[in-house]
Parts: sequence; structure tokens; C-alpha cells
Amino acid sequence: MLVNGAPGNTINAEDRGLAYGDGVFRTLRMQAGRPVCWERQYAKLQRDCGALKISCPSALVLSSELQQLAKTQPESVAKIIITRGVSARGYAPSAQAEATRILSISPVTQYPSDFAKSGVRMHVCKVRLGHQVLLAGIKHLNRLENVLAASEWQDKDMPEGLLTDVAGNIISGTRSNLFMLRGNILYTPNLSRCGVAGVQRDRVMDWSKQHGVTCKIADFHMEELVQADEIFLVNSVFGLWPIREVAEYRRTQHPMAWKIQEWLNDERH
Repeated sequence: MLVNGAPGNTINAEDRGLAYGDGVFRTLRMQAGRPVCWERQYAKLQRDCGALKISCPSALVLSSELQQLAKTQPESVAKIIITRGVSARGYAPSAQAEATRILSISPVTQYPSDFAKSGVRMHVCKVRLGHQVLLAGIKHLNRLENVLAASEWQDKDMPEGLLTDVAGNIISGTRSNLFMLRGNILYTPNLSRCGVAGVQRDRVMDWSKQHGVTCKIADFHMEELVQADEIFLVNSVFGLWPIREVAEYRRTQHPMAWKIQEWLNDERH
């Protein structure tokens, strides 16, 4: 682990990331010691820092430190945390606060191969996401809703939970973005009020443009979701998982998800 470029695993107890969740983060794969889809990942990090008016470290500094960490573990999962830094007590941020950067790597979780091929079962979470348009789409450090949602079940054959918002709109998985196919149209939830807009979500929308498949950002409820021809989840660690079971939805074939999965596996896109 590196904290502001130095080996270590401690931060100042007055850091606003600890006190208030005042910061952002990204989780990504390292392959052959290099960050996957780095330009996209950094653009998201930079945008999220900008939304909170936190100074974002340069892409060169972060990529160099990630590669330094990955020398001993080239195939790994990296996490970048940027906080607003240390300041005096109180919610109002100080203009003098200097951002803290924390970089770490961990082993890649080995999921059953059937998750990517046959699909996964999905828990429907009781926790509902609140609306806050100023934070919508941002991967900020306050993830308590996701923590509470992920604590609702322990079934290892059910690796993700479905999140809805307070109005009943489908939003995402607890750690992934969601797509559904109805007819010839892909739909992904509207994240203008809550939720996190991930890198893999953008890549799937790019796939749809390149392959002439209409992709719409929309509000939809469980009633529409269970009538879908296909549902799948994406994130930057596990890639793409088709959904074989959620609520009353059951499917064994996922032809479009499999096509997109193959395309996503090529990090050049």
C-alpha cells in the first residue's frame, strides 16, 4: 500500500475521508502489472474529484504508483482512494486542505466459471437508495447504503444484490451496473438521481453504438425488468455476468450478453 507515494497503511485521524467519507475511489484490474482501461478509469476519477472540488493527482503519478505496487503481484485488483485531506473539525472544507491519495492492490477473487457462462442468481435488496442529484453517478466514499444492502444475504451462489431507489426504479447491483435487453433494445437505468456510473457501463454503451444496437438510459421498475429477454451486470473486476434468476425472472440463454462479454474482454475497446 502507498499513502501519498510512501509505503505504509496509516492516515491522519483527522483526514476528512475517515471523518466524513469526503472523497472518491476507483477499483480496477491490473494485468501484466498495468492498469486495465486506464484512460477511462482516470477520466472517471478526475471527473468525480472535480464534482467534489477535490484536487486530483496526475494520471502519470497514479499509474506509476500502481505499476510500482503491481511489481510483486502483476495480476491483481487495485484500489485508488482520493480524500480531501486533513482539516480542522467541522463539515465545511478548508481551502488549504491537501488531497490524500491511498493506493493498494489485492489478489483477484476467483469466482466460479459458471458465473460468466451460465449466469448468476441475484438477491432483491430491501435497502432502497435515496436521491441526491449532486452525488449521483459519483463513486464517493460514503457507501453505507451498499454496505447495508450487501449484509442482507450470505448465499455464495448469489454474488450480487439488486438495488432500487426510493421510487422503485431499478438502479444497479450493489457493486455493478445493470443492463436489460427487451426486443432489440438495450436499457440501462437512469443514474441522474443516485447510483454509480461505472467504466464498464460506458464501454457497453460504446459497444452498442459500434454494433448498431439501440441503448437507452431509462427509468424502469421490477415489472419491466422481469419481462426482459436478457439481464446482465458489469463491473471492472468481474467483467460481465449474465443474470439467470432474479425475482420472477428466469433465463438460461444469454446470447447478447455473451457477445458483449467477449468484446469487453479486449481492453483496447
